[in-house]
Amino acid sequence: MADEENIELSTVSATAESAPAPSVAKKAASRRKKASVEPVRATSKAASSTRSKRHTDEGKLEKLGQIDAQLANGVTLKDAVKTVGISDQTYYQWKKAVKSEGAVRKAPVSVPVTDDLAEFTQLEEENQRLRKLLAEKLRTENAELRRRLGLE
Repeated sequence: MADEENIELSTVSATAESAPAPSVAKKAASRRKKASVEPVRATSKAASSTRSKRHTDEGKLEKLGQIDAQLANGVTLKDAVKTVGISDQTYYQWKKAVKSEGAVRKAPVSVPVTDDLAEFTQLEEENQRLRKLLAEKLRTENAELRRRLGLE
């Protein structure tokens, strides 16, 4: 019996040794802290390029004219805008603003209502006359086609 107990104990201890021990979670290696970065002061040239630029209306029109001239010479819009020193989006915004200002400037002066009414009636009469002329022309053309096809 003593041998049986020794065998059992040795078996238990052998299985305990062969079984993997519960692993302890490994800690991630501590990372190095970044070296503190001192802010670099920008030179006056760099500072001026990062600030937004205000262009006068005349300057905008001049740059738009330069871009249009380059486009007429076959340069791509992207290259033309780059040479002038503005972005594509700025170009489109300026062009839209110029277009809307042009529409406001070209707004017709209010014409007396009587002139509009007289012009409107004249246009309606001309419209009716042209419709009748077109209808007659289509009738004659259809008759000619029927005659050629022998349908009549």
